[in-house]
Amino acid sequence: MALRRLVLPLVAVVLTLSACGGNSSSHQDPATALKTAEQKLEGTSGVQISLSSTDLPGGVQGLKSASGTVTDAPAFDGSLGVVTGLGSFSVPVKSVGGKVYAQIPLTPGWSEVDPSDYGAPDPAELISSDKGVPSLLVATQDPKSDKDVRGGLDHKEVLSTITGTVPGSAVAAIIPGASGDFDATYGLSSDGELRQVTLTGDFYGGHPTNTYTLVLTDYGTHQDITAP
Repeated sequence: MALRRLVLPLVAVVLTLSACGGNSSSHQDPATALKTAEQKLEGTSGVQISLSSTDLPGGVQGLKSASGTVTDAPAFDGSLGVVTGLGSFSVPVKSVGGKVYAQIPLTPGWSEVDPSDYGAPDPAELISSDKGVPSLLVATQDPKSDKDVRGGLDHKEVLSTITGTVPGSAVAAIIPGASGDFDATYGLSSDGELRQVTLTGDFYGGHPTNTYTLVLTDYGTHQDITAP
């Protein structure tokens, strides 16, 4: 009996701790979780980003991929994968002080460019509150919690997910030309960071819908990015 009196409380403690484990963000109200993710992204000094689309419609001139470092300067140092009438190119890009520079193929050195000409945003604004991913979180309608999934860099994390709808007016800040409503799925890390965004909808008017996936890692990154 004495042993039983000792074991039962221990079992109760273990069960309680197990119930408290897992992905903490999955226990939050979806709107609250998105608000926390928004604040964490707006408050970071910088992140690593990776954006991709595997189903870019044929015949469009647009953004296929992006990767690099975004800081709160705001600034960006990385590359953009663009599709043009002349083919697909991966272009080194820097954005500093409101100006975007690229190493255009067959052109020596760096050139100042307008990224909207390639269906791309100013990558330095991707974590800004009014023109970047945080604005998507704010604009998300009818958010709902969904199942946990593997995601993030190399799918090494278990993420809680939240689904919702985002109007094209908000998405256009990320991909110019977006219109209509978009299906959004957000993946949140156990500490409430936005780790992954998937958007599906009409990014290029008159063409089939497609999907972009954005992965954000290494919150707190510091990098001094200067104009070329």
